[in-house]
Amino acid sequence: MACYQKTLRLSTHQPNEVQDITAQVQQVVAASGVTQGLCAIYTPHATAAIAINENADPAIGTDLLAALRKLIRDHDGWLHDRIDDNAAAHIKSALVGPSETVPIAQGKLLLGTWQNVFFCEFDGPRAERRVIVTVMG
Repeated sequence: MACYQKTLRLSTHQPNEVQDITAQVQQVVAASGVTQGLCAIYTPHATAAIAINENADPAIGTDLLAALRKLIRDHDGWLHDRIDDNAAAHIKSALVGPSETVPIAQGKLLLGTWQNVFFCEFDGPRAERRVIVTVMG
């Protein structure tokens, strides 16, 4: 089984934001030369996440962040806030999750018609965030 790995480096500009990274992930798949296999997308940050969701309406990122903000309020007496004041970001990250795995066929991500891959920032802005893309085939 062949394995190819590349780290994407992103900048975030808002405390909470969602960035579409589908094109960058597909470029890694193409560079790998793998035509059939799996693509794992992972972020090694405890206050960020990876999600697969709607791609046709750019408001999905805004709606996702609004829903999470309603569920997990900032500065709501979280015990972890005593350490570095970002407990809500850690909780959001844990709920969304740090990774997604997508099948590959004919050298392309097998995403649904309305799906894209998103990086979710919950503790920004950050000059550099990493996303590790591993392609196996």
